[in-house]
Amino acid sequence: MLMIPEPVFSAQSTDWKRSLSESFRTIQELLEYCELDVNCVDQGSEAGFPVRVTKYYASLIEKGNPQDPLLLQVMPDSQENQRVEGYSLDAVGDISAMTVPGLIHKYHNRVLLTVTSACPVHCRYCFRRHFPYSDARLDTKVDSPVLNYLAAHTEINEVILSGGDPLMLSDRKLSELITRLNDIPHIRYLRFHSRLLSVLPDRVTDSFIQTLHQFNGKVTLVTHINHPEEISVLNQHAFKLLSKQGFQLFNQSVLLKGVNNNSNTLVKLSYKLFDSNITPYYLHKLDKVHGAAHFDLATDQTCKIYSLLLQSLPGYLVPKLVNELTGRLSKTPVQCI
Repeated sequence: MLMIPEPVFSAQSTDWKRSLSESFRTIQELLEYCELDVNCVDQGSEAGFPVRVTKYYASLIEKGNPQDPLLLQVMPDSQENQRVEGYSLDAVGDISAMTVPGLIHKYHNRVLLTVTSACPVHCRYCFRRHFPYSDARLDTKVDSPVLNYLAAHTEINEVILSGGDPLMLSDRKLSELITRLNDIPHIRYLRFHSRLLSVLPDRVTDSFIQTLHQFNGKVTLVTHINHPEEISVLNQHAFKLLSKQGFQLFNQSVLLKGVNNNSNTLVKLSYKLFDSNITPYYLHKLDKVHGAAHFDLATDQTCKIYSLLLQSLPGYLVPKLVNELTGRLSKTPVQCI
């Protein structure tokens, strides 16, 4: 019998969709909330990628600090408009690996579904900021190309839900998708890659947890957290609740200049993740997407930081340092001499 957990938030708290509707959608709104003068921030045009920041995430930004590492992840910068050699619109080869609309099959036994284009926060380094979502509309009706593909490829045992952010879907839509996947016996693992878990903790409700429990196999949740200040009492409570319900939580971070490019920050992040029942799993080198080059670090700088991580953390808290490279059959470890 399923034990229903205590609600994460008080009865007075707003529901997650209302919280989402209160997100900041303009540079001016965000700057005013963060108590910053427009003239002291190197704001660029939004470069075709509009501002979106949940009020919860914005509440974690240090007021009056234009160099706050959380702010830098979401504030447009004039450097986004620069064309830099080696940075492209499809940095990791998603488009060429999309075998049917909405299904990306890069690795032998697992596929990724882009279930929505919506995301609760627009991170300026996002590798899918130019993704053609209009060409990747996911159809999961009975006998749809996606479901037929999954049923025909019996080597596939894991489905990864991504987007956008898969948790932008309602519990009803998630339940419908899970029901379809349950009808394919060789799909034994379901993985969610979600930024929403950390930037909108209201999303973790009793109904959501019951929805995850509907899947017949193992459910894994991968959070996207880059800095220890992104973890507060509220989202830590949500993480622990998910863990206690039997769901495995991992985290992947992106190494970002000006945000987390020092070992002390990353050490604090690993310990804070561990205290939240989340295993640090991947530390990604920046995907070379157009508009994000100003976040990138040279490999020698990356390796110096990683060497200090190895010296400062127990092995089980050291994330794997990787690249995602087009055409490779797995994530590629960064080679440090």
